Amino acid sequence: MKLSLLFSVLALALLAFSCTKQGDFTKKELNLISPSKIAGYDPIMASDMYQTHEIGKVYEGLLEFHPTKRPYELHPNLAEAMPTVSKDGLTYTFKIRKGVLFHDDKAFPEGKGRELKAQDFVYSFKRLADPKLMSKGWWLFDEKLAGVNEWRNKYASAEKVNYEEEIEGIKALDDYTLQIKLARQYPQLMYALAMPYTVAVSKEAVEHYGNEFLNHPVGTGPFILPNFDQSNTIVYFRNPTYREKFFPSADPELAKQKVPMLDSIIVHIMLEAQPRWFSLNKGKMDVLELPKDNFDQALSKDGKSLSPDLVAKGMKLSAEPMLDVTFYAFNHDDPLFKNNVKLRQAMSMAYDRAKSNELFYVNTGTIAHGVIPPGLGGYDPNFKNPYVEYNVEKAKQLLKEAGYPNGEGLPEITVQTTVSTDSRLMLEFFIKCMGDIGIKVKLGSNSWPELVNKVTKRQHQMYTMAWHGDYPDAENFLSLLYCPNSSPGSNGSNYCNPKFDEMFQKATLMQDSPERSKLYAEINKMVSEQVPWIFGFHREKQYISQGWIKNFGYSEYFQHLYQYLDVDLEKKKELTSKF
Repeated sequence: MKLSLLFSVLALALLAFSCTKQGDFTKKELNLISPSKIAGYDPIMASDMYQTHEIGKVYEGLLEFHPTKRPYELHPNLAEAMPTVSKDGLTYTFKIRKGVLFHDDKAFPEGKGRELKAQDFVYSFKRLADPKLMSKGWWLFDEKLAGVNEWRNKYASAEKVNYEEEIEGIKALDDYTLQIKLARQYPQLMYALAMPYTVAVSKEAVEHYGNEFLNHPVGTGPFILPNFDQSNTIVYFRNPTYREKFFPSADPELAKQKVPMLDSIIVHIMLEAQPRWFSLNKGKMDVLELPKDNFDQALSKDGKSLSPDLVAKGMKLSAEPMLDVTFYAFNHDDPLFKNNVKLRQAMSMAYDRAKSNELFYVNTGTIAHGVIPPGLGGYDPNFKNPYVEYNVEKAKQLLKEAGYPNGEGLPEITVQTTVSTDSRLMLEFFIKCMGDIGIKVKLGSNSWPELVNKVTKRQHQMYTMAWHGDYPDAENFLSLLYCPNSSPGSNGSNYCNPKFDEMFQKATLMQDSPERSKLYAEINKMVSEQVPWIFGFHREKQYISQGWIKNFGYSEYFQHLYQYLDVDLEKKKELTSKF
């Protein structure tokens, strides 16, 4: 490690420590880490997990995922109950909870947050559909809600969008009744209503803050954020006007607990892995995703439990497979990749996934043969993508057939990634693999917001990223390759295949069933062999939490989790003496 890098690492660690009170056992304070800066708090732009983690602390939707039930199960949040659904499955009617207040904020008269009404959801959903705002979540409603596309198209070229105009598919029947009418069957609607894109925002806050609304979150959620300025620390406080809400548990004692249980949450922005690990081991951070470089220190020899040293400090391990997939995406706008499947196949076969798994995931990753991760309908453990095989000689032959023998005549390719050390090392390994068959690859380094911006604006040749399922349905993963979702939508590779689109459209109209799972598997197999991406891994997450943190368990949908966490102050006082 270079001396300058060492100083930078130590400086980051010391900064994290300086933000935390020493020996304060009177307040229930949760210290968390984000490995990336947050690109703002406008829910309709919440396209990455770092944003969703933060947005979920201050904003709420009609539904949320139950904090403990697995498989994942939805339950009411701002809705009083699950909706009533018409016989034809096209009309959903929700009753809105009474007495729910927006956060106190100067956007409201006298600074007092007003009561949430059904009309707030009508307004929020229209923001999602507003053609001027270019929401990253528009795909949730596109061609799915009655009249929404017509409304959107009407105002696409108009100077101003009329939010007062009624839309058939989104209506407030009265102050506490919301009606959603579908244009067609949409089995994923309920999942969509638990996502950050569809939370309730107030018209007053949007209009008061204007372009700065993304930096001034005003929701109904369990925590408030008085100040957000893109510094290295984000501080949330318990919402003093939060409604009466209890932990949804079969345990009678836990069910008596009113949420949120925490007084405050401090999120420390720490881009590098080692300062995060250092801070956890000093008792300064409460929950941490285990950095791969520290597996040997943290885990026992079998890799399934914590080391004796960490157990002695009272720490706990939560390890679960993720609903995700990592990938290197080609930009199919680029003529180099658009119609040259042989080039894409060659690059895929040149990538040594087994070695990458060893180096970067300590062999905990499952090599991805397609888009759909294990645990979802449509995943076929017996399917083996022939272009996932690591075979340098076959890769060279495919490169020759692509028109570039030994890479001759092939221009240098730039792959965009983030600035973190892990991301850089992973891409450097990928560059080495491509070099083995004569392909020159250049590293493009970005902050997370910069990378997202480049993908959104199609300003890339290739990029590397991971997709974490918005909801537990294979449709969410396959949608990443659906042509109408091309940038600025979720299809950042801008891949278009009419056959895929036709099969995908058919699947999205089907209810959960063996027939739908079979169709998902067929789509996955067909598109995987076209190599729109170089598939990487389905990962496993290992989280370590301090012994004084209560109710923590890994969840794919962290945005709902924080209100249910608690701090045992007596336990904290006891255990911190061991650090």
